[in-house]
Amino acid sequence: MINRIREIRKARGMTLADLGAACQPPTTAQTIGRLETGMRNLSTKWMDRIGAALDVDPEVLVRSENAPRAKVIAELGIGDPEALKTARDAILPSEMAAQEGDEPMLVLEVTSPAGEYRAGDTVWLRQMDAWAAKDKDFLAAMNRDCLVPRPGGRFAFGRLIDRRGYKLAILPAQAGQKQQVIDNPDWIAVACMLVRPL
Repeated sequence: MINRIREIRKARGMTLADLGAACQPPTTAQTIGRLETGMRNLSTKWMDRIGAALDVDPEVLVRSENAPRAKVIAELGIGDPEALKTARDAILPSEMAAQEGDEPMLVLEVTSPAGEYRAGDTVWLRQMDAWAAKDKDFLAAMNRDCLVPRPGGRFAFGRLIDRRGYKLAILPAQAGQKQQVIDNPDWIAVACMLVRPL
């Protein structure tokens, strides 16, 4: 099995010291270097700690030598695409871990066009508690697309435009729809990534 810590760390723009400091509890750059090179055994405990620090599922840290991977070969900035000096493995959205807490990401599949979304899109969302979240976390969700549960196993999806007490106002993604008011939902999931097939 190949250890992928170094390539993922570099893709995140982190040094050995950065990764060591991001681990909980923090560790040294030397320890991270030994884990990367195989000089130290990569246990499941280390995989969990490093995976959380790199914001990836711990399983992504190792892979079989025979497993082909998609490669990032160029970057597109202001001008034309520029080739990378060295191609690196691409990390699929499904391989990304939740940034905070243990909640996995939620995914909304778009089956017909709705606002800026096209059929075939998948919207990746981060779940947060609607009322226990810090005010700054909740403010970060304002004016962003959110998925909110409604009674009867239904959902509302659209722009979070207002909060009054325990009521949330959602402006649906479909054109011409009236805002929906959801009373006391258990959670909110904030859209953080759009995956669109070409």
